[in-house]
Amino acid sequence: MPATSIKDAIAKWQAENPEEKPGTAQKVSLIGQLPPIEKMDATLNTLVACEQLSLSSNAIEKISSLGGLKNLRILSLGRNNIKNLAGLESVGDTLEQLWMSYNIIEKLRGIATLRKLKVFYLTNNKVSDWGEFMKLTELPSLEELNFVGNPLQEKQSEGSEKEWREAVMGRLPKLKKLDGDPIVRADAEDDD
Repeated sequence: MPATSIKDAIAKWQAENPEEKPGTAQKVSLIGQLPPIEKMDATLNTLVACEQLSLSSNAIEKISSLGGLKNLRILSLGRNNIKNLAGLESVGDTLEQLWMSYNIIEKLRGIATLRKLKVFYLTNNKVSDWGEFMKLTELPSLEELNFVGNPLQEKQSEGSEKEWREAVMGRLPKLKKLDGDPIVRADAEDDD
């Protein structure tokens, strides 16, 4: 059975949401298509007003064709087969939240283009070393990070969860929430 195309997925979405038009909708959900979407294509550029795009639970291997989404703030690509973050450059000036959990990402090359990224969900991927993790320091707006289930986090948490949190807090001093829990810093308490 051939994969579902973006065009067919959008048509199905529109049939389920007759009051919405792809060109004016702010939120579009193409989650869990059967058969799954395997490729992001230029049809995505018809979603010109879209602020939140959900493509989770498909079989996408590569991020692409986001150039026309000039208003995109939230992108959900969890539970796909994505190996890297290439293809996000065109939404670097608008994207505030990126949901990439349950993929097969090892490297964070390209993350620095996301200058406005505040929330990054990257649980259950394949990031295994601090060198890759340190690329997150290039995100000036990052406030919330979910990183549970990556080999680096699992290894660092073997001693205790506290050691992991302290290691991350030292590397990402602006972070406000890690793995679902607020970060409380001693220096913040002293300011009161």
